[in-house]
Amino acid sequence: MEKMDIITLDLANIDSEHLCCALADKKSEEGVQRKKEWLKERFNDGHVFKKLNVRGKVFIEYVPSENAWCPIEAPGYLFISCFWVSGSFKGKGYGNALFEECVKDAKNKNGIVVLVGKSKKPFLSDKRFFIQRGFEVCDAASPYFELLVKKFKDAPMPLIKDCAKKAQCENKEGLTVYYTAQCPYTCLYIEEAKRFAEDHRIPLKAINIKTKEEAQNLPVPFANYSVFYHGKFVTHEILTRSKLESLLAKVR
Repeated sequence: MEKMDIITLDLANIDSEHLCCALADKKSEEGVQRKKEWLKERFNDGHVFKKLNVRGKVFIEYVPSENAWCPIEAPGYLFISCFWVSGSFKGKGYGNALFEECVKDAKNKNGIVVLVGKSKKPFLSDKRFFIQRGFEVCDAASPYFELLVKKFKDAPMPLIKDCAKKAQCENKEGLTVYYTAQCPYTCLYIEEAKRFAEDHRIPLKAINIKTKEEAQNLPVPFANYSVFYHGKFVTHEILTRSKLESLLAKVR
């Protein structure tokens, strides 16, 4: 394993440091800037962004669960909101090193929670990684979300809020998309979704989640980007135009 050089983003360095999740994509530059502004506003809530000092996607984000942009009940825990080790950086111990940073910061907490898929899903952390490190399933939500926990103290089990368990939203007409600036790609693809809906004459309600209170009361556990069709949840994946075409062909 190579020597670790882990950087913690803060107000002093965030403008000069790159965001690992959108390194080479020029199209997402606006989204990167929005993500940086989002992070600046979250630091006071205890949001942590740590990354390996390389040109690669190797980072972890976590926050006290009370301030998580996720509809969960987990007082006294840390919530891992994003965790990504990609490409040639896999299998070299970097994921373990980043995870241990989170464990160190959680030493006085009840434990750590993370949202995953029942099976491996894009944009969600790998369930197997956490199960191998002592996590267990503590709750679930339709159609495929699971909440995992690793407890350090005798404390109540974390839960997904009831509002996020039915996989349905209030708007029953056309497409509904909830999104935040936490992911740099949502800014780009929400505009693509708007053009797609206009071209196909499909009603689209795009809801930009701007506060943790809004995020904590969503009708789905995943706040970054969630798509509903006629009120029914269909995916949390950020969709290109071609993926939207394919998706609607299946659900219509």
